[in-house]
Amino acid sequence: MLEDLWRDTPKRGRLHEKGGTSNSLRGLDIAPPYRACLHKKGGTSTRTYNHHRPHRSLNRQTPAAAHQRLPKTGPHHHGAGTHFRVRKDTIDKSGTVTLRHNGRLHHIGIGRAHKHTPVALLVADLDIRVIDTQTGELLRQLQLDPTRDYQPRNQP
Repeated sequence: MLEDLWRDTPKRGRLHEKGGTSNSLRGLDIAPPYRACLHKKGGTSTRTYNHHRPHRSLNRQTPAAAHQRLPKTGPHHHGAGTHFRVRKDTIDKSGTVTLRHNGRLHHIGIGRAHKHTPVALLVADLDIRVIDTQTGELLRQLQLDPTRDYQPRNQP
């Protein structure tokens, strides 16, 4: 009888039609308690798979344990008023980079030896770090003085 149904199917070899998948329980004439039992059994196997069965691809951890160890995304609270930003720039021919703070442009002296070097400025309010993006070297760390337009290098 199943062979007759298979032969009379217009789209042979397809597992599902547009209305639903082959493992759907909607169209089956199954008593409601047995249908509930099937759903419950599916939940048990999912729980076993995720919480009790270790996987080789996860270094013998369960998927739930591996998921628990992942860093979670979300807003981080660093402080009430701290403003963080990163600015990428190139040191000009006179050895300075510019940074705008509270609407004013400030020039930060790095040194002519570093002219045309691409840098990243890590800014946390008035605390500034200038890092060479090619080598990762810290070129300068300073506290911005908002009253001064030019921030000179402090030479010992």
